[in-house]
Amino acid sequence: MTEPAAHLLIVDDDERIRGLLQKFLIRNGFLVTVARDAAQARRLLAGLDFDLIVLDVMMPGEDGIALTAALRRRMATPILLLTARGETQNRIEGLEAGADDYLVKPFEPKELLLRINAILRRVPQAPAPAQPPRVLTLGAVRYDVDRGELWQGDDPIRLTATEAQLMRIFAAQPGVAVSRERLAGDLDRAEGGPEARAVDVQITRLRRKIEADPKQPRYLQTVRGEGYMLAPD
Repeated sequence: MTEPAAHLLIVDDDERIRGLLQKFLIRNGFLVTVARDAAQARRLLAGLDFDLIVLDVMMPGEDGIALTAALRRRMATPILLLTARGETQNRIEGLEAGADDYLVKPFEPKELLLRINAILRRVPQAPAPAQPPRVLTLGAVRYDVDRGELWQGDDPIRLTATEAQLMRIFAAQPGVAVSRERLAGDLDRAEGGPEARAVDVQITRLRRKIEADPKQPRYLQTVRGEGYMLAPD
């Protein structure tokens, strides 16, 4: 059986470099997702699993070393740092932050490929975790986690892009309250996340599609002082 391709996240504020690396790595058999900055990378990491992160150090806002340190506190995903600075102290800072390797720009794409493959070979293959239920039952409605689809009987329930993203966020942690501020930050909008107050409006609309009585929600609950929680059967 053929092993699935490794999924890489490329984080670089230079659009040209992002595009070049994405094309090169896809040609070499990887699945590749790109992010323009730390904020977008955080949103992607909240909803997707990656086998390795290729991360530029010099980015506006939160830089690559700061992001590496923050990610390392909660995940073990390998990180390869890219930087235009080659001084020893900079390399040490990156490795101390938790990076697995460090590559100085400019570099040959072949060297990047070799470094990525070397890191992936070193990562221990953990047994696959037990899979949670892939369908959540919400009374007469069911949510297909894998497809991101909401159904009532044999009839699909149309979701807007924002409603679909809210369902993905809630379904990732059923029974856990998610703050309005986090929901606002995680909603991936071209102009940035909506105001926290605007999340309330989206929740109201989503309840109309889930709840038998949206004014007395059973499945998309308000948790006082904490936010909102999806509580499937």
